[in-house]
Amino acid sequence: MLTKKRSWRTAGLAMLSAAMIGGCFGVSPDDARAANPRQMEYLDRGVVAVKTGTGVFVSWRLLGTEGSNVGFNVYRDGTKVNSSPITNSTNLQDNAGSTSSKYTVRAVVNGTEQAASPAASVWGTNYLNVPLVKPAGGTTPDGVAYTYSANDASAGDLDGDGKYELIVKWDPSNAKDNSQSGYTGEVFIDAYKLDGTRLWRISLGKNIRAGAHYTQFMVYDLDGDGKAEVAMKTADGTKDAAGTVIGDGRKDYRNSSGYILSGPEYLTVFNGQTGRVLTTVNYEPPRGTVSNWGDNYGNRVDRFLAGIAYLDGERPSLVMARGYYTRSVLVAYDYRNGQLTKRWTFDSNSSGNSGYAGQGNHNLSVGDVDNDGRDEIIYGAMAVDDNGQGLYTTGLGHGDAMHLSDLDPDRAGLEVFQVHEVPSNAGIEFRDADSGALIWGVPTTKDIGRGMASDIDPRYKGAEVWANGVLYTAKGQVIVNKVPSTNFGIWWDGDLSRELLDNNRIDKWNYETSTTTNLLTATGAASNNGTKATPNLQADLLGDWREEAVWRTDDSTALRIYTTTAVTDQRIYTLMHDPIYRLGIAWQNVAYNQPPHTGFYLGTGMSTPPAPNIRLVGGP
Repeated sequence: MLTKKRSWRTAGLAMLSAAMIGGCFGVSPDDARAANPRQMEYLDRGVVAVKTGTGVFVSWRLLGTEGSNVGFNVYRDGTKVNSSPITNSTNLQDNAGSTSSKYTVRAVVNGTEQAASPAASVWGTNYLNVPLVKPAGGTTPDGVAYTYSANDASAGDLDGDGKYELIVKWDPSNAKDNSQSGYTGEVFIDAYKLDGTRLWRISLGKNIRAGAHYTQFMVYDLDGDGKAEVAMKTADGTKDAAGTVIGDGRKDYRNSSGYILSGPEYLTVFNGQTGRVLTTVNYEPPRGTVSNWGDNYGNRVDRFLAGIAYLDGERPSLVMARGYYTRSVLVAYDYRNGQLTKRWTFDSNSSGNSGYAGQGNHNLSVGDVDNDGRDEIIYGAMAVDDNGQGLYTTGLGHGDAMHLSDLDPDRAGLEVFQVHEVPSNAGIEFRDADSGALIWGVPTTKDIGRGMASDIDPRYKGAEVWANGVLYTAKGQVIVNKVPSTNFGIWWDGDLSRELLDNNRIDKWNYETSTTTNLLTATGAASNNGTKATPNLQADLLGDWREEAVWRTDDSTALRIYTTTAVTDQRIYTLMHDPIYRLGIAWQNVAYNQPPHTGFYLGTGMSTPPAPNIRLVGGP
């Protein structure tokens, strides 16, 4: 049963076929959107130029603060390429370009050219190679050797120059799921500029176990100084880039099974430019008694999630979480003036919150779902309001995959598509993100481990969703009993539909034949996280609104940033200036990685995206 802690507003929900489970619930009145804009990072034009068979493909950013009256001139080696300002796209094919060319872009506002962008050299292929410094392997106390590979990555402007840096987690080959016993090697976090310059390395030490559920690293400008910080859970023996040790570096809390179930836990904010400690506090939610989280050997107690949320509507807060199978606890912090202060704690053990126990996912999402200008945390089958109070819980239980966006543009607000581990009358569900009200659902009799949502069929408005071998429309209509890969989606080619990213491939769904066509295979590159087969990172890092895919090379000596060279006539501001998408990049590395989504409907039949209510910080 849906448990909700505030009044419902009336909302007409579509009637369902007899095969679907649904209901007519209400949701609360839309509050006036916060008048003050939210802090967002300054970005430069992000010009990218790639050699193609017929010249050079050039692409650049439209910022979220720029209107429809802005045009662009493109210059090759100081000579203007276009005859009149470009107003219908942010890319072009320059057939006279070569690998020795350099490109700049100038905005044109009311007929007047603005300053030139930084010059971009031409890539000889459709990816940029970012060299990495691979850590040396080691041996665990029980004599098992291990090596390293580049695992999850994130992006942030660490030095305030308007360009992204990459922050990379190094996982040892003996990294463990929480359910598996055994020692692991140490975890390292590196930062790199896109030219391969390593800025720093943080060593998390022997008292942080390696695995997908242990280290969730948040990269974001938490204090509004125009430079991103890096925040994560630390322990005795963690060492910053300058060699400063947190806590007591002599301590070793690993038990004979390799778990770390005693000793202090810390939350540390590091300077993103230097990798040095800025501040460290005790980690909350605390471990407490291990068995209170659902078992006594260390599986459920160390299931961590994290995210960034604008809880006041203007400035970002850090949200650290623990648990989802039984007890779930979220703690929100503000980092201001060099200090972390706790904003609130949500605990499913607190009075009145029992319905929120066991509702968390292996991932979360963040967005303003009630239209009050402040963000909520969608924590699986439950949601926490911006003030730390429970918003709703559906009671449908834990799941592995979840997607938040405007999945159905025909109805007001945002929707959530989620699959669940526990069989129920709506183990595959499509719900209202604000109220938790079920819009439609499909009964299940087993654990549904994967589910995906993206617009891949232009015949139906809205996102298609698929799970358990069936492809549905946003209305719950069955399209076909066949599905494409159920992993990540990526905006890659020239149309508005989203493409499919799985393993080291990008494919296109052919809706007429229910088959896929390969658009890119990243030969020599590899995905991460075993059968999850996720990229190191997927984000709109460069160029126009299409996304880049970041994979490691097979030997982890480099990251490759792959970019599209397909010309498009679609003009959309950089997705990194859409609040929900940008926060999706921050949480993408968390636990079972999920793809980011926009806060507006991006697909066939879309309306012009609303201008984001943002103010830019950083830059020259």
